[in-house]
Amino acid sequence: MDNLPVHPADWMEETVKRHGDRLYRTALVMLGGKADAEDMVQDAFVKLIETRPRFQSPEHEAAWLIRVTVNLCKNRLRSHGWRKTVPLWDTYPARDEEEHTVVDMVSSLPPKYRTVIHLHHFEGYSVKEIAVLTGQTEAAVRKQHTRAKQLLKDCMKGVFA
Repeated sequence: MDNLPVHPADWMEETVKRHGDRLYRTALVMLGGKADAEDMVQDAFVKLIETRPRFQSPEHEAAWLIRVTVNLCKNRLRSHGWRKTVPLWDTYPARDEEEHTVVDMVSSLPPKYRTVIHLHHFEGYSVKEIAVLTGQTEAAVRKQHTRAKQLLKDCMKGVFA
């Protein structure tokens, strides 16, 4: 965006305020640990500072940052020696116990399903937008979303039966 504040620190502070929580929630859902999520968000903002891309709109800026965060998380998940060590619900900012239960069920899903569920249901992205953000086809995203919902239904039968 061309209308940046005069001082780079002001620009970065405003950018973190606008996108920090969203990126943190996305990384937390994918990785499951507070420290790892914080690292990925920090790395995404470092990437932003290093590349300083020009964005067409605030939505374009948000999508770029989420895509960078998702890719960083995927790389972390693929790295040798990495393991989730903290239960997600201990660090995810949920409003009440019921939301903690839902977040805990989502966190039990494999990462690719967690990501699709989070981006669609918690961040409000469409299947097409998720495909762009994750670098997948729309068909793959729809399939993952359907499978994730079925796994969650099965899980809910056990919890709420």
